[in-house]
Amino acid sequence: MLAKGCSSVRKSDNITRLARVILAAFLTLVLCSCIEPTAEATTTDTGATDAAATVSDGAAAIEGLFGGPSKGKTSGPSYTPPKDVWLSTAAISQDDASEWGTIDTSTLGWGYVTVAVVNSERIKFQVLCGDMSYNYDVPGDGTPVTCPLNMGDGYYTFRVMQNTSGNNYVELNAEVADVTIENEFYPFLMPNTICNYDAQSKCVKKAQELVKDAKNQGDALAAICNWVIANVTYDNDKAAKVVNATGYIPNPDETFSTGKGICFDFASLGAAMLRSQRIPARVMTGYVSPDEVYHSWICVYIDGTWQNVQFDVKSKTWSRVDLTFATGVNPGLVGDGKEYTDRYIY
Repeated sequence: MLAKGCSSVRKSDNITRLARVILAAFLTLVLCSCIEPTAEATTTDTGATDAAATVSDGAAAIEGLFGGPSKGKTSGPSYTPPKDVWLSTAAISQDDASEWGTIDTSTLGWGYVTVAVVNSERIKFQVLCGDMSYNYDVPGDGTPVTCPLNMGDGYYTFRVMQNTSGNNYVELNAEVADVTIENEFYPFLMPNTICNYDAQSKCVKKAQELVKDAKNQGDALAAICNWVIANVTYDNDKAAKVVNATGYIPNPDETFSTGKGICFDFASLGAAMLRSQRIPARVMTGYVSPDEVYHSWICVYIDGTWQNVQFDVKSKTWSRVDLTFATGVNPGLVGDGKEYTDRYIY
């Protein structure tokens, strides 16, 4: 009996060692390979339910690497998913748009401003506070565009600018305001032109499904981020097309449906899903080492923590979560992710 028992243990040890080798090889492939992962999404336009059914075996394996169902280690107070979605609702519509630009400042306390313009020329909306400024492209068909007050409290200037030639613009309209935002997180809990969604968005419906069993905000964050990592792949063709383009605006639902995008798309989709579930998320752009590659990622703020092999999200502080790097994208396309230089926050 003893001899049989020893033989059984040795066989078990061999199986265990083999399993560890296989797991280590797979982990290296996912985290370090320059080849995109095989967990390629096949989502369609039929809705979030169809998308949920397309999570591949590769996606399930990735979740396993993050610690199984808990997707890593989380902590924090009890979390209750919200029953509604906060939306940035302007007091102006397409009918209110004018040639010189209509600016709605009635929502400044909620952390955003809206503009609508009817003009055949190229239009930009400039938001200034102190030494900082942001420029947003505005369609000339009167569609309202919502922009975040991402520079905190202070004296803001809002300018509607019309292109005259080259990079030259002339001011059509302007307003100034002393802004006090009611909650510092409002700009990062609402949709805006860079992170646009509504209560019926497919990505919002999916986020609601993902967080329904979350015990804390870390669980909710992990569920959403791991879903994006497993179901969206880097679009090399799109990256080549927009590399020298200006004015590109990501569309979270388009990224959700196609299952592919560039770093800006990853960040916008992740932020949209998190914001819809009351988790503050900033869409960040800036530069990444070693060659100062222009890149985009998100920063999150949770009442709790989330740690796994890739992310270390601390409690009640802005923590970086780079969803693009987490997919195993070729570092030559988006840098190595070791050093970041923040430039813009949306």
